Amino acid sequence: MKEIKAYSNVLELIGNTPLLQLNRITSQMKGNFYAKVEGFNPGHSAKDRIALHIIEKAEKEGILKPGDTIIETTSGNTGFSIAMVSVLKGYECILAVSSKSSKDKIDMLRAMGATVHVCPAHVPADDPRSYYEVAKRLHSEIANSVYINQYFNKLNIEAHYETTGPEIWEQTNGQITHLVACSGTGGTISGTARYLKEQNPNVKVIGIDAYGSVLQKYHQTREFDKNEIYPYRIEGLGKNLIPDATDFDTIDAFIKVTDEDSAHTARELARTEGIFAGYTSGAALQGIKQLDEEGVFDANSIVVVILPDHGSRYMSKVYSDEWMAQQGFLDEKTEVPQNLQYIK
Repeated sequence: MKEIKAYSNVLELIGNTPLLQLNRITSQMKGNFYAKVEGFNPGHSAKDRIALHIIEKAEKEGILKPGDTIIETTSGNTGFSIAMVSVLKGYECILAVSSKSSKDKIDMLRAMGATVHVCPAHVPADDPRSYYEVAKRLHSEIANSVYINQYFNKLNIEAHYETTGPEIWEQTNGQITHLVACSGTGGTISGTARYLKEQNPNVKVIGIDAYGSVLQKYHQTREFDKNEIYPYRIEGLGKNLIPDATDFDTIDAFIKVTDEDSAHTARELARTEGIFAGYTSGAALQGIKQLDEEGVFDANSIVVVILPDHGSRYMSKVYSDEWMAQQGFLDEKTEVPQNLQYIK
């Protein structure tokens, strides 16, 4: 029998995502722009990397054993990746999810076999109803359970230091001048930045934050200001606490983006580049636009932006005209696309 060229399972598809040149959406900007498209991971997000890395580390150290239960706090993407890995490795998976997560994400988690606890989004991190506290409580109540705790797990950084950073360095032949990435738990931007700055300390690393999040202010002052906190819509970006998985020393600056601009930029990315990416990816590209307006880039800049997830997670949100209108994001200045007709 001749060799069959097949992967043994989906876990072998994690990582080595493509670097794609951006053309139309950046055509009026100075510099050369490339997207690291993490939606090409089998779980459709960058979180596949940390899920596999953290779980396999726990297995090697004897923390995880066959039949155990994995518990995690998630806005959706990490949960999906953990559920996917759990299916193949035989673990039960329980997820505490923010109510801000799209219905699409919650349905996907359940389809992957996870038990999902939906928790109110706009409560303090130490409120017993918050998804942080619910996950902790479940961990204390369930025997033989392991709490991944991505926000305070340094392996989150390590996963990207060992994979995403080296991939970008190799794909750009070491020519990258700027890394732009969203910051939520901070693992993606911190691990990638740490590796790139070890290769070239002059690489500038810019984090994307949301209005309503504390990260930018903390980076500037090293003080947690609860007055910065208020509700916002973007998922997987920004925080109402300071995650240990963020290495602020590897980040040169933060820039904030709005919910509305990020939503429109996600839709624009699909229409101009054919990249169907998530709400957070729209935020990352919106950050690029604002940085260009501020004159951060020049003609010689080699800018890599990490697009962390896939647009399929947001069909009921940014890709829904109804949802956009409900948020006040479609108005007289923003025409609703007229590309749907019913033939009677």
